[in-house]
Amino acid sequence: MNPRPAEPLVLTGPVIVFGGPYSNLHALDALLEEAQRIGVAPKNMISTGDLVAYCADPRGVVDRFRETGMRFIRGNCEDQIAGDAADCGCGFAPGGECDRLSADWFAHAMRELDEGRRAFLGGAPERLDIVLNGLRIAVVHGAATQQNRFVFASTPSRVKARDLEFLGVDAIFAGHSGLPFSETIGGRLWHNPGALGMPANEGDPRVWYSLVSAGAEPGTLSIEHRALAYDHEAAAAAMARLGLPAEYARTLVDGLWSNCDSLATAEAAMQGAKLTPTRLAFSRHADLRWPAVAHPVRIEDDGTPARVDLASLETLWINTGSLCNLACAACFMESTPRNDALAYISAAEVAGLLDEIAREDLGTRTIGFTGGEPFLNRDLPAMLDDALARGHAALVLTNAMKPMRRHRQALLKLREVHGTRLQLRVSVDHYTRDLHELERGADSFVPTLEGLAWLAREKFAVTVAGRLYSGEPEAIVRAGYARLFAESGFALDAFNPGQLTLFPEMDAAAGPGRVTSAMLANANKSGRELMCASARMAIKRKGASGPTIVACTLLPYENDFELGATLAQARRSVALTHAHCAAFCVLGGADCSA
Repeated sequence: MNPRPAEPLVLTGPVIVFGGPYSNLHALDALLEEAQRIGVAPKNMISTGDLVAYCADPRGVVDRFRETGMRFIRGNCEDQIAGDAADCGCGFAPGGECDRLSADWFAHAMRELDEGRRAFLGGAPERLDIVLNGLRIAVVHGAATQQNRFVFASTPSRVKARDLEFLGVDAIFAGHSGLPFSETIGGRLWHNPGALGMPANEGDPRVWYSLVSAGAEPGTLSIEHRALAYDHEAAAAAMARLGLPAEYARTLVDGLWSNCDSLATAEAAMQGAKLTPTRLAFSRHADLRWPAVAHPVRIEDDGTPARVDLASLETLWINTGSLCNLACAACFMESTPRNDALAYISAAEVAGLLDEIAREDLGTRTIGFTGGEPFLNRDLPAMLDDALARGHAALVLTNAMKPMRRHRQALLKLREVHGTRLQLRVSVDHYTRDLHELERGADSFVPTLEGLAWLAREKFAVTVAGRLYSGEPEAIVRAGYARLFAESGFALDAFNPGQLTLFPEMDAAAGPGRVTSAMLANANKSGRELMCASARMAIKRKGASGPTIVACTLLPYENDFELGATLAQARRSVALTHAHCAAFCVLGGADCSA
């Protein structure tokens, strides 16, 4: 998408903004009647796209736009229909429930729309820039650089801020997600009016739109999130007569989505929560967030922190040092090219730990190497060779960039001798360059993929670690990685958690500061699934004479989680007294197993 399109459209007077009509002619006609009642002309009505989707009358909806002059931009549905594609392009993997249900309405729409109507849809702009009361506003479908990316109220603010900065606008009006919300980020606005063609999953058949007008002062806006009642029974009956998916028709009546696969965790948890129409006053100094979204859900529990016993030392992690060639935006290790708080551990020190494993017959299966960037430690090949020669599997977590490539010959030799017992897990934080580099920094995406491609060509045992920090639902994220792997020629199954590990975000300020027994029970966990039940990590603090053992890879700097200088001392139980224990391991459901 062009970050700076042609001259913007200057609008005066109130503007009605609405998300996908979704072929719901009953709802669209009700909105047109409401617009006439409050005095808003069709030229001041703007849709964020997806005119045609789930409901019964794609032809009637398209014709209303042609007849009235209402403005709209192309969503993924417009692009797919105009391009005579095979599906709606929503981003879900083929074969899933969304894909199955969408196939029915998509086929119906393709039958109903002739070439002229399809061309009309395809001729709309992908982005519309408007100026209202001195504010430049970009109307997009999903996100600034990805038409079908879901953005919700719970989507991290820094992801939204990146889009606002990229487009160079004061506000973004977007759709696609189907749920209304408004949020200010650094003096700018992200606004979603909600979908016109489907309810907002609140247990009420009404649909949502927005009335946006100039505020009292230049550079301000009045934003009204409005609910619209219409003849939903007639809309559902029309779908039934045509044999369209009963799940979608039922949603028009009961106001609840048939599944929440397209929703982020926080929004899925809010299913059935009633929304209240509201009026917001936007200015550069306003702090707006509507509706309030618990992200993540805070669990109040005054009980004693849960403790986890070490069942067996299945994995010993070695922190090779905290230095890294990158300075990621949200690294829990705080690794940078300058952070040497954790020194490089030596091959001799690791050998001592491996000796203890053998001497004590601990039965450790895997030796994992993490950092920082492990390949910055010159002893890494020797440590890998030692661990592999003793019969352990070895796993290296890496960004696969230049530090790894300096060790290519050593890696090839290790692979030749030890085969697939040497595994590498490459960090690719998002399936798009934009969001990967928002986290990892500029010019980091292509080198990482090149490193991953080299590992794949040389037939290393390789997997990928991704992140859920973009706020998208996991099903969408996995489908996105699947496309990336296919386009890059990687023989990886993005839907297999063993080949693509997706880690949740860790916001220590947002959730509980500890884990209690009640929280474990509520999460249907015993504690045996957590990393501290089967793993420990060795670190070497700067200036220390030797390694120290800590409870897990997430907490290398926390004294409360330091367990001693030997693996024998580290066998004691661990109290789950840190926010990461809650947000990452219990509520986030992360699996850090090797």
